[in-house]
Formats: sequence, structure tokens, C-alpha cells
Amino acid sequence: MDTTSILVVGVGGQGTLLTARVLGSLLTNENYDVKISEIHGMAQRGGSVVTHVRYGKKVHSPIIEPGGADILIGFEKMEALRWSHYLKPGGKIIINDQEILPMPVISGSEEYPGDIINRIKEVCSDLYVLDAVSVAEKLGNTKVFNIVILGVLSRFLGIEFDSWINAMHKTIPQRFLDLNLKAFELGSIISCDA
Repeated sequence: MDTTSILVVGVGGQGTLLTARVLGSLLTNENYDVKISEIHGMAQRGGSVVTHVRYGKKVHSPIIEPGGADILIGFEKMEALRWSHYLKPGGKIIINDQEILPMPVISGSEEYPGDIINRIKEVCSDLYVLDAVSVAEKLGNTKVFNIVILGVLSRFLGIEFDSWINAMHKTIPQRFLDLNLKAFELGSIISCDA
């Protein structure tokens, strides 16, 4: 099997690191060689957080090169656009339809880009867009939106549902587990606009 590369992008506090831990546990349990690299750019101030997840029979590097990601997960729309050049031809993008304004936009020195989803469609035809925050809000906690997105991702990796549940049992603290399991299940069945 070739190496599969998943790039998870967002801003500080969106749960990219927990997402990577769940994926790492899942893929290791499936007997893949897994490499994960996390890049924090001013995360505490709402800056970019990028996580590279690579798995296969043998993975030599944790870093995904531009044009090398099979799947891009964008927890925020502008971050998905910013990193879309990392997607390989024929790759998939899963986007949380959310805007988090960076400091230059808040201060008025820059504008938030418009028409982001259509701009991403220019580079990717296999696109899944959902308002995962609203889905999580219905469960009573918007912080689990990242697990909703993992539920969407679960449709594409060919790994059994029970394996995902097992990985969450291993990585998510017990007091938050039931809520996260509900979020994952909703994501695995929810409709996404393409």
C-alpha cells in the first residue's frame, strides 16, 4: 500500500491536535506505520495550526509536501483555502463552514477573503462542506465539531466503525467520551454539500 497523507488545518483551540491523536491511535491499531507532525503558528492567538498525518506500510517522513495530501481537513474556511495547494490531484477536502477572523482582519488592516468555497472548488472537485459547529451545538457543546468532522472522514478511509470507536475510547477522557461518540456518529451520517 502506498502512503496516505491527511493534512488537518485550523486555528488555535479548534482541536486539531486531538484530531491527530485519535487518527494516530486508529491507524496504529490498524497496524499501519504512522507519522504525525504538528506545526503551531501563534496558535494561542488564533494563528494557524497544521497537523500532518501520514500512514502506510512504511512511512519515511511525517511531512506532507505541497501537492501531496490525499485528504485536506479544514476546520476553518480561510485555512482550508490557504493550504489547498497541498492537495494532490484527485484529493478530497472536508471543510467546516466557519469563519474565524485573524488579527489583521480584526484590526482592519486586511479583509477576510470572499467566495472561499467557490475558490476551493477551482482546485478540488471532491469537496465536502458542512457547518460542523452547528451540528455540535445541537449536542450542547460546540467544541466537539472536530469529532463531527472525523465522522465525515470515517466514510473515506475504509476502516470499520468499531475501530474508530475504540480509538476514541483510548484518546478521549472518559468524562467527555459519550458526547464525542455522539458527535462522531452524527458526522458519519450527516449530509455534506459538495
